[in-house]
Amino acid sequence: MIAALIVIFVLGYVFIACEHVISINKASIAIIMCGLLWAIYSICSHDPLLSTDMVEALGDTCEIVVFLIGAMTIVELIDRYGGFRLIVDNIRAGNKRSLLWMLAFIAFFLSAILDNMTTTIIMVMMLRKLLSDKKERWLFACVIVLSANAGGAWSPIGDITTIMLWMKNYVSSVDLIINLILPSIVSVIVPVVMASSMVKPEPVHSVQDAAYRTGFDLYENHRGVSVFIFVCGIAGLIFVPVFKALTHLAPYLGILFSLGVLWVITELVVRKYHLDGKMDGRISAIIHHIDMDTIIFFLGILMSVSALSEAGILGSLAGWLNETFHNPYVINGIIGVLSSIVDNVPLVAACMEMYPVVDQTMVQASLDPVYTSYFLQDGLFWHLLTFCAGVGGSMLIIGSAAGVVAMGIEKIPFGWYMKKITLMALSGYLAGMAFIWLETFFIGFAN
Repeated sequence: MIAALIVIFVLGYVFIACEHVISINKASIAIIMCGLLWAIYSICSHDPLLSTDMVEALGDTCEIVVFLIGAMTIVELIDRYGGFRLIVDNIRAGNKRSLLWMLAFIAFFLSAILDNMTTTIIMVMMLRKLLSDKKERWLFACVIVLSANAGGAWSPIGDITTIMLWMKNYVSSVDLIINLILPSIVSVIVPVVMASSMVKPEPVHSVQDAAYRTGFDLYENHRGVSVFIFVCGIAGLIFVPVFKALTHLAPYLGILFSLGVLWVITELVVRKYHLDGKMDGRISAIIHHIDMDTIIFFLGILMSVSALSEAGILGSLAGWLNETFHNPYVINGIIGVLSSIVDNVPLVAACMEMYPVVDQTMVQASLDPVYTSYFLQDGLFWHLLTFCAGVGGSMLIIGSAAGVVAMGIEKIPFGWYMKKITLMALSGYLAGMAFIWLETFFIGFAN
């Protein structure tokens, strides 16, 4: 049984990683893999508690899925009302090198509030208004990918992996930000310095572009409304960690509350400005446009990982890693490299199943209390995992959703990325890990 489960999971991931080659949506592969894994485990194990285990696994998974639906709807709402045009139209740079730095840090901080994929879409589409040379846009787009991935690593709502760890109390929002914001900035600065040498300090000339929505444009007709919805949407996203800290309730309740408030606001806006028939300004219409393929993919992946956990495979893998390496930097460094090849979501989900959060009693009872303490809430292992899984995906263009999106929009070749960008990404990745090591052993920020 164990061999069959491993083979199915590996084959499923080969197909998922080759989605752009075989042209089969990875969500379909994920849910087929999920069904096969649970079915084989049920047939072979004859576990009388299997139904209960599945319900618990589904409940944990659906908390994340519901959160994503709410967050993606709010992001789509801001975009639909032209809120992101505020960012695009207020970028001013004296030359292309300063533009590179400006875009990198906008992407870094924007992805901490939104997600790295949405941030990349916005920023890369904006490049078409700023740069006409194709290969120049490739370089800028790749820097945006690196920055967006790093920006998502230090925020509790910046990336699906950080959301997963935060929602299950492996990390807390304040400690995550304090411990990872500086390493994440370092992981951006290093590759941007390297990329700057490839950019001439020439002036930036605006390029006419038709990337914006056609037809009725709310930003052009009612700019004040766009600003208002942008502010409300960002406030709704930022409210979620505050809600969790104040109430100690699951974050998906906070995002649903924010969504409900925005729903009422947009109903009133549509009515006041007579937007019916001009744009789909109501959330009841906007929710139909969120990326449900991604939602279903996450559902299939997380349930597949749960099946491996129930079968004891992940526990055995955790034991092997501990015995072989017994070092959080080595283990997470390997996970970061793997995340550039396969999706970081299952890697993080697997680690969450492999390594439970410990408490002080377990640390004191352990034969190796120092190593065990790395697995406390907000321990070194979890901060490293958050950083490595997020930033490590930048080493290959297919290693993150942001990279795949940029590859699709600008038609960036896989080989060109490896030749020009992989070394930059690796340098930033190693520099960020080195900074975490300095924090831990010299500055004393991390646990």
